[in-house]
This record gives sequence, C-alpha cells and structure tokens, in this order.
Amino acid sequence: MVERSENRAALSGEGAGRTAQLGNRKSTVADATLALDTTCGADEHARRSPPKRVFSDDAFSRAAAIFRVAADVPRLRLLQRLADGEWCVSELAEVAGVGLSTVSQQLRLLRAERIVERRRSGKHTFYSLADRHIIELITNALDHASEEDHGTLKDEVE
Repeated sequence: MVERSENRAALSGEGAGRTAQLGNRKSTVADATLALDTTCGADEHARRSPPKRVFSDDAFSRAAAIFRVAADVPRLRLLQRLADGEWCVSELAEVAGVGLSTVSQQLRLLRAERIVERRRSGKHTFYSLADRHIIELITNALDHASEEDHGTLKDEVE
C-alpha cells in the first residue's frame, strides 16, 4: 500500500516556475495556471445552438436516483430479467439463487424510484419494468458494456 506521505504534493522553488510533484509525475504550477485560465475567443469555433430540450433540476435529481439504484450488479441483473417481461417474485429469487426477502428488498428499492411496477394476483406478486424508457436504458447500457470496441460517436456517424 502506498504511504500517505507519498500521495501528497511536494512543492519546491518559488514563483511561476515552481514544480509540483505528485507521485512520480511533475508539472509546473505555471502550466496548471495556464490550463485553468484558457478561454475561447469569439471566433475560435462555431457557436452552439441552444439545447433541444431543457430539463428541470428535479429531472436531473430523479435521473441520478435511477442510476444510483441501478448501479448494483444484482439489481441490474434483476432489471435485465424484467426487461424480458413480467416475473413473479419467487421466480426471480429462484433464478438469482437468493432468498425471497433479498429479492423483495431489491424490488422495493426499484419500485421506490418508479423503475418497476407491481401487480398482485392471489398470493403471487408480479413485477415488470415501468416503461419502455427503462427497458431501453437497461438494454442500451448492457449492449454498450458488451461492446469490444467502444468507438466514439464521431466514428458511428461517419
């Protein structure tokens, strides 16, 4: 394990030419200041048009909550199964190899963020993904993670 003292930046010298060292990487403080002070001139590149859609702060908070609750491998596996259609809680527990209480807790968290919907039929409780947006989000994330060559958007457009 790297000792804490090795992780701290050690400054030496004076003025704009002083050197900051972090681990075995060196850069001048003047270089760091120059990078932070760089701004674009009015004629250096094309102006961006206004965003096509403007989202509220609440929408950003909700989206972050969706990603937080989905950012767990067992819950992501559960969501992937639900992308194929409705499942009974006992089926989900059996396939996952975990107890009903574990799956129920995971589903409770997903339901709280309105990612899944619940339907009761007699003594059975069935779950499905809330809407096509969630299905696409999960499928796209897994498709992207499965790609061997993560080309850039520019590469895909060309």
